[in-house]
Amino acid sequence: MFFGMIMFYFARGIFGDVGARPLSKPDRAQSSEPAAGNTGRMITWAGIGLALVVLISGLLLYYEYPKSTSYVLGPLVGLMVAVIGYTVTDPQLRGVEKDRVWVVVILSLFTIFFWMAFEQAGSSMTIFAADYTDRTLEGTQAMAFKIINTILTIAPLAIVTWVLFLLAKETAKSYPMSVLFISLSFVVIWTISLWMLYRDFRNEAAEVPASWYGILNSFFIIALAPLFSKMWEKWNPAGPIKFALGLILLGLGFGVLAYGGLSIEQGAKTASVSMIWLILAYWFHTIGELCLSPVGLSYVSKLAPARLVGMMFGVWFGATALANYLAGFTASYIDKISEEYSMTVFFLIYTVVPISAGLILIVLNGFLKKKMHGIH
Repeated sequence: MFFGMIMFYFARGIFGDVGARPLSKPDRAQSSEPAAGNTGRMITWAGIGLALVVLISGLLLYYEYPKSTSYVLGPLVGLMVAVIGYTVTDPQLRGVEKDRVWVVVILSLFTIFFWMAFEQAGSSMTIFAADYTDRTLEGTQAMAFKIINTILTIAPLAIVTWVLFLLAKETAKSYPMSVLFISLSFVVIWTISLWMLYRDFRNEAAEVPASWYGILNSFFIIALAPLFSKMWEKWNPAGPIKFALGLILLGLGFGVLAYGGLSIEQGAKTASVSMIWLILAYWFHTIGELCLSPVGLSYVSKLAPARLVGMMFGVWFGATALANYLAGFTASYIDKISEEYSMTVFFLIYTVVPISAGLILIVLNGFLKKKMHGIH
């Protein structure tokens, strides 16, 4: 990352004036700031946000004290409500503009349910892979995994290296230091990758690292993105339907994990569930992501008025930040829920919530399409 930062620093002139400091103050109509409102409106929503911070933080401390570590949830929710409230009560927002801004807000809120569940990949799903999945392979299976792992490691690395080599040929004279640092970065990456593959091939058996399953999302995206691009050309439903499909498919992925966890005894600390359930879960999750993620930012830019685009992107990423926090917060209950109920019950929560949200979006589709005023 440090080399990457240095590389971008030395190549900052490659984009010309893009990202440069503006020479004059932009016209307010084109500004990303909300239209001017009275100070009272700002104070009102700041007060509401602060009240929510105190209320939520107080409730969490009351129910979890002295073990509470939930210091972020209250400020996140309070800030989100204050920003959304201040934006939608902008006195210059009227008619079509106001309707479209509300659609962005509603879709942003539904993405919370998606990313809260999706980001379990870095927490509860990794725990499931490490402690509850049979990751040991022998004989033919071990060799097959080593070959697949080599392809998944070398192929994308070789493609990216070739592309950057072609770029370096064009930019070496103008940005030699940038090319030097990116070359050093890839020497390090290739060295680590080849050492890892050499180490794996030396061992007769193979144990799939728990973190390895995380690459399946990237692999499935690369493999399936062209298919989805073709599919949307022939069948291109409205944005809310794509959001709903993403949520439902995500829930089905966790349904697969819930089913795979049926053999895990209540309160068990380890188990040997087949890895096929994790692979299928990542498959469904990636398909869901391909339905929802590319659409989200596109709709923010299409629906938000020009002067509020920056603010609405802030709302969108604020919702994502809240979702990521909730992902970690809810994942922390995996041991408690699996001990009191079962691992299946834990994953069923992430099955029911996204699917329910998706079904609600399907019901709201007609209303949201009307409020989008022709934006598909």
